[in-house]
Amino acid sequence: MLAAAVCPCPPLLQPQVAAGAAAELAALRESCAAALDTLAEARPDRLVVLGPDAGEDRTPYPSGTPGSFRGFGAAVDVVLGSGTPAPGAASLPASLAVGAWLLADHGWDACPVEGLAVGTGCPPARCAELGAELAAGPARTALLVLGDGSACRTVKAPGYLDERAAPFDALAAEALGAADTAALAGLDPVLAEEVGAAGRAPWQVLAGAAAGSGLAGKLLYDEAPYGVGYFVAAWS
Repeated sequence: MLAAAVCPCPPLLQPQVAAGAAAELAALRESCAAALDTLAEARPDRLVVLGPDAGEDRTPYPSGTPGSFRGFGAAVDVVLGSGTPAPGAASLPASLAVGAWLLADHGWDACPVEGLAVGTGCPPARCAELGAELAAGPARTALLVLGDGSACRTVKAPGYLDERAAPFDALAAEALGAADTAALAGLDPVLAEEVGAAGRAPWQVLAGAAAGSGLAGKLLYDEAPYGVGYFVAAWS
């Protein structure tokens, strides 16, 4: 694996969804763009956009799969990469729609793009297997890894306040910033579910893909503006 960008995936990243709160996330969007610059500089042969969805395993999405933010109150449609999906193809889950929007906003044209949704209930061992499969292909692969931290950082957070949330996020942020694959692989899936950290499974797929690669990490953003942990990191 050549490189990875780690970004959160709240629909609020899309300015029309955020509406009046759009300016509050300007620094987050800038950090995501900087992480995507790292991917482009690696000159990959393919980019896999990896994000959470319901379930316990994976669902692939080919280039050209459509997505939308209409369910979040914005008349914004997106397409993953380029190409035309088969008639009746499923639309992107919310996390991959955010990824598709980030790439389009960045003007991504460095290489073909495909998507992979990973169930938030996917066991760590299975996540490691999926990551190893991604890294084993013949193409020079980069990953855009989408996922939020805990949703329980404050009393106004979606999951209310859980005192375990901040320590969980601190551990995740440190691991993402250091490209510490062992620490990511060791995140507790039960605790992650209880504090609402949907990024756990995609991060552990990343850990499986990058194990032994020697990539270095840099943490570009670590905040919880709405009581949800948002992290941006670049691995290269």
